[in-house]
Amino acid sequence: MTYIPISPTERDAMLKTVGVKSLDDLFDAIPKKHRFPELNLPPALTEMEAAAHLGEMASSNENVREHLVSFLGAGAYHHYVPSVVDHMLRRGEFYTAYTPYQPEISQGTLQAIFEYQSLMATLTGMELSNASHYDGATATAEAVNLAYAQFRGKRKKIVMSPSVHPQYREVIRTYSQGMGLEEAGDDASADLEVGPEALMSLVDDKTMLVVVQYPDFFGRIHDYTKLIEDAHAKGALVCIVANPTALLMLKTPGEMGADIVVGEAQPFGIPLWYGGPYLGFFTTKKSYVHKMAGRLVGETVDVRGNRSYVLTLTAREQHIKRERATSNICTNQGLLALGCSIYMSVLGKTGLQEVANLCYQKAHYAASELSKIDGFGLCFSDPFFHEFVLCCPKPASEVNQYLLDNGILGGYDLSKDYPALQNHLLVAVTEMNSKDEIDTLVEILQEMK
Repeated sequence: MTYIPISPTERDAMLKTVGVKSLDDLFDAIPKKHRFPELNLPPALTEMEAAAHLGEMASSNENVREHLVSFLGAGAYHHYVPSVVDHMLRRGEFYTAYTPYQPEISQGTLQAIFEYQSLMATLTGMELSNASHYDGATATAEAVNLAYAQFRGKRKKIVMSPSVHPQYREVIRTYSQGMGLEEAGDDASADLEVGPEALMSLVDDKTMLVVVQYPDFFGRIHDYTKLIEDAHAKGALVCIVANPTALLMLKTPGEMGADIVVGEAQPFGIPLWYGGPYLGFFTTKKSYVHKMAGRLVGETVDVRGNRSYVLTLTAREQHIKRERATSNICTNQGLLALGCSIYMSVLGKTGLQEVANLCYQKAHYAASELSKIDGFGLCFSDPFFHEFVLCCPKPASEVNQYLLDNGILGGYDLSKDYPALQNHLLVAVTEMNSKDEIDTLVEILQEMK
């Protein structure tokens, strides 16, 4: 929030308005023994000393820019971010902007959000997009809220594929606490070899939403068209959690008939940043716009006929509907949505397709070479985009430690979320991984004993 300094006269006027004589009186509600606890802090440092100390602390973190070659994905990916993205984001008019409640003074921010919405709707093949959510997990949980509102609580069953990101499923469970929802399919011990059609045995007339991932958590590509048709026949909605980079190469969820498409937009211009902040995208059909959470910017004309932008459907907001609001998340991650828009605009359709193609080709080269190592091999035969599961002769944790000792950040240890997959490593390859790096990965694993 913005800090606005005040004069002593203004301060005294404010204190008089709230009915106290001094600033100290504001703290009377706090017991005296708790007002000024002994913090036992070290001696103060000068600015120069503090900068040196913080620099030393930061240097202890290994990162993919300077120290490590990374093959880790599982929802957050190492992509190249053009320098113009950071340059634009640091402009004062964007960097300090907050939620644009006053459209007459927020036209630039509103236009940026509108452009983001347009790009995401086109990317996913859906009719409209909000702008936006904290991350892919919360966006997925908001899809559950939309479905619950759409059926007015008359349907209370969610069917989730076990191949949806484990953390997304956990956030859904957290969101749905107290709503009396029934969850099916969310079983880490389920048979992961079966296709998406197996979920239909769990869908009935009580089901409000089916949640699947595309490509799924294991990198596999499935066409959900038949699943969506069957789910619709039972009256349920379908949400697809999508990797935005993959959508430049694959059939869009909109073409499959999805009702809601959500996901993590971090691959589009947002660095890894040790886990955040990130950006959750949310797109859907026009018929569900009144149930959708998050900001929505519309384009119109002013009294002079000039193009202008406004926040629309604000009756959904918490400052109007309060506990009945569908948009109780105050921030819309506007700065990161802008970064995503800049990334997409700078690369353009051709550039984005080239990134997707590089990810695909390099991942398949890596999978082919790794499969040749004695004891290693691909765990699934399904088509994949830029992530795949590698079966290892030893526990994945041991493989990763060996790779780290050799300067490589290995894949994701799937046993963390799927106990039966002790020797399974989820490997991610992006355009940032050179052929030499992939060959080095292969050589090091060949030497492991």
